Amino acid sequence: MYHKFFGFKESPFTLTPNSRFFYQSAKHTEALSTLIYAIEERKGFVVITGEIGSGKTTVCRTLLNKLDNRTQTALITNTHISGKDLLSTVLDEFDVPYTSGSKAKLLSQLNHYLIEQLRNDHNVVLIIDEAQNLKPSVLEEVRLLSNLETESEKLIQIIFLGQPELKKKLALPELEQLRQRIAVFFHLTALDEKDAKDYVLHRLRIASDSERQYFTEGALNLIYQFSQGVPRLINQICDSALLNGFIYEKDVIDENLMQEVVRESPLMQIGKGAAQRTLHKMDQYEKEKVGG
Repeated sequence: MYHKFFGFKESPFTLTPNSRFFYQSAKHTEALSTLIYAIEERKGFVVITGEIGSGKTTVCRTLLNKLDNRTQTALITNTHISGKDLLSTVLDEFDVPYTSGSKAKLLSQLNHYLIEQLRNDHNVVLIIDEAQNLKPSVLEEVRLLSNLETESEKLIQIIFLGQPELKKKLALPELEQLRQRIAVFFHLTALDEKDAKDYVLHRLRIASDSERQYFTEGALNLIYQFSQGVPRLINQICDSALLNGFIYEKDVIDENLMQEVVRESPLMQIGKGAAQRTLHKMDQYEKEKVGG
């Protein structure tokens, strides 16, 4: 709606993860480098955690765009499933023709595919987003996938992306065998104040292909205070601010307008727990929209 008014080629603050807008903060770059290293070195299991809206999915999308064509990838976002359904979904995501049957039969067919990929010098990567929703019994099924290996290397690399609850779940006594197989844990934190402001400017530059000023320094300060450096919240409040700028025909968002936008934000009207639930619903909606 406001694109033409501000001279944007595309929306700078869409909530849908877009690797074109990937901002290379120290933490996000480290998370991406960790994933690339783990895949190239065939480390097996990697766990990336972070609060809702911290940028895990954007890091994941950026990773997928950086992998070469010798890497076969599958991304699973529906984690409210059984162990057998998970195996079927994995086979579907890798486009493996298979015959339905027992879990053992499905696992055997997956193993055959993985051996064929190794023969072709291909690496195979399974990414499970929202992994904190997996039941312990299903996590144990995922562990069994790591048994698919040769004497020298893993046949499949498995990446868990999840909220901090995932780490707590992995600490359960019954998941000790899985926990021992995890090669890398990485926790993604929110942006500090400087990075948060640079993040806003970075997205504006990409969307406008210019160095034009859209927010005053006072407005940027309020953006950080509102979001506390959480990228999803930054996107949400900046999008609202630009919409209000369009409505009031203000081509630069100043501190006064930003105060009004923050004050009217739905997330300011509810408690922290409800705000987190709201963010989670927004996250799920966007993922379903992209996947569907």
